[in-house]
Amino acid sequence: MTAEPLHIAGRRIASDTPAYVIAEVAQAHDGSLGAAHAFIDIAADCGADAIKFQTHFAEAESTREEPFRVKFTTQDATRFDYWQRLEFTEPQWRELAGHAADRGLTFLSSAFSMRAIDLLQSLDMAAWKIASGEVWNDTFMQAMTATGKPVLLSTGMANWEEIGAAVDMIRAQDPAYPLGIFQCTSMYPTPLTHVGLNVLDALATRFQVQVGLSDHTGGLSAPIAAMAQGARLIEVHLALHAGQFGPDTVASLTPDALAQLCRFRDDLAVMEAAPVDKDARAQDLGHMRQLFSRSLALVAARPAGHVLTAADLTAKKPGSGIDPQRLSDLVGRRLTNDVPADRLLRDTDF
Repeated sequence: MTAEPLHIAGRRIASDTPAYVIAEVAQAHDGSLGAAHAFIDIAADCGADAIKFQTHFAEAESTREEPFRVKFTTQDATRFDYWQRLEFTEPQWRELAGHAADRGLTFLSSAFSMRAIDLLQSLDMAAWKIASGEVWNDTFMQAMTATGKPVLLSTGMANWEEIGAAVDMIRAQDPAYPLGIFQCTSMYPTPLTHVGLNVLDALATRFQVQVGLSDHTGGLSAPIAAMAQGARLIEVHLALHAGQFGPDTVASLTPDALAQLCRFRDDLAVMEAAPVDKDARAQDLGHMRQLFSRSLALVAARPAGHVLTAADLTAKKPGSGIDPQRLSDLVGRRLTNDVPADRLLRDTDF
């Protein structure tokens, strides 16, 4: 995958850099400000690069007619009530953003209303994440691109025509607008058969952008495979533990799994930055090659004057003697002295 580098909060994201790992909290805090802060500390301790929330204001984005995707709560009569219960105030959002910065994380949040966009802009958020359900929202995209800040576009529910239209909208003001695109499948959890690793190369080729995977499998296989394939943007949901209350837990990583993912990211970066020259490595391993390779020896002891046949010869370790490729040269040679079978043949033996 080759594309122009993307810069988020001073971090360069490109084919020659480690993947940028975003820990997605979404609504996993369940309206608890304390839990939201706990997620920040956990993501930082695990080694994530960014923490992402979702900024919801019920009255600005929803109505009481909005149905639940999954009716998982009994304390909220409607999804509108749920959004309302999860709202944070502007000072609380500012507090979360400040905490993230203190822990070395980029603070991100998906906006779901113009009010949310205005609030996040007031926080000077480093980049915009366009959720899968907002790909068709030209008003949102225009408001976001007017800031000139990078846009991370999720494509979970969009077809190619709709993705292309969104990219055109984002690039309308500037063909080189800073843009990253996520392959995403809006299923919770996503079966491995629906991850769509093939889409990563297609997105990169078609739009010449840094691409990534916004993962909902709840496991490590998909994000690790995406990184190994060259994706440099990885977003995974985070849960405090596998039994946490909430609709996204089944599609989330636990802290231990997130830490493993971040270690893989770092290990992959080390391996990718160190290409191996097989010829040079073989030369460096000359001593090992000699230990593990073979030389010509006798199958059994033979006396002086014996004329060697192919049946007399075999290859034994180590490789410090006569190269086995010279076997045909030795057939028909006469031994000048008694030769045991427990040592290698020498040129002075003929």
